[in-house]
Amino acid sequence: MDANELKLMRVGELAKVVGKTVRAMHLYEELGLLEPRARSEGGFRLYGPEAVDRIHWIVKLQAIGFTLAEIQGFVKDFQNAKSAPAATSRVHAMFQEKRQQIRDQITQLQVIENDLVEALGYLDSCQPCSTEHAPSECGTCDHHGHRRGEAPPLFAGLSKRASQAPQAAATAQAATDFDVPVATLFREGNN
Repeated sequence: MDANELKLMRVGELAKVVGKTVRAMHLYEELGLLEPRARSEGGFRLYGPEAVDRIHWIVKLQAIGFTLAEIQGFVKDFQNAKSAPAATSRVHAMFQEKRQQIRDQITQLQVIENDLVEALGYLDSCQPCSTEHAPSECGTCDHHGHRRGEAPPLFAGLSKRASQAPQAAATAQAATDFDVPVATLFREGNN
């Protein structure tokens, strides 16, 4: 056996090295994303160290948000392209699109984080509040520097739902009384 053959791994060994299941290795191979370097005399698939790098690459692409079908598609396009520029153009376009999606997600997450920071700051100022105040007063109180009606949206939504329940019930009853679908009343801004 030469040095190259000593480095070859069976599918189970490869799966263990990369922290995946044997089924995942077979799936990658079925999709054309992974190829064994050789087969043993007994017909077992044998993979070289490059297979570890290939699986890490697949895992990274999945973490970015690519599906296995998308990865399979651009690998096939890359391999079947007639020239290097043609091979890279589709991958470039897909990476550009994914980068934009990630930027959009980051923007969304920053907005969510800001909402949470604002709500947490508001809630922190609620800690010394008297136990005599009822939850129905939360979000509309003027204690501890709060101003009526100026609770952060994440908290105001919680406290308004409880206080607006009678109004919603009245709106639903009015819809029943006049044979108007409830959705119509809310859609028209009558809530």
